[in-house]
Amino acid sequence: MSNRNGNAMLEQERKYFDENRAKWLAQYRGKFVLIKGTELIGTFDNLNEALAEGARRFGLESFLARQVGQDEKEINIPALTLGLLRANPTHSNIRSGSNS
Repeated sequence: MSNRNGNAMLEQERKYFDENRAKWLAQYRGKFVLIKGTELIGTFDNLNEALAEGARRFGLESFLARQVGQDEKEINIPALTLGLLRANPTHSNIRSGSNS
């Protein structure tokens, strides 16, 4: 996990994505895949679902969420990756100023 951009951190996940791209294009085109290590954790209809599941399952550990398609876009959230933003699903339903 050496370089400034955190690219080495997801090297295994990127390689796994590239190795399975052709198969996933046929099965999951347009879906978002969630990858941890060399495991496909799940497929999702939108990015928010993929990120929420990744944060729920892995907390501050890195994971890859990427849309399967012709022009895959990698989602990189440095604050979450670096531990500056804490994913805590137990507080997701608390509203500021709410008395309930």
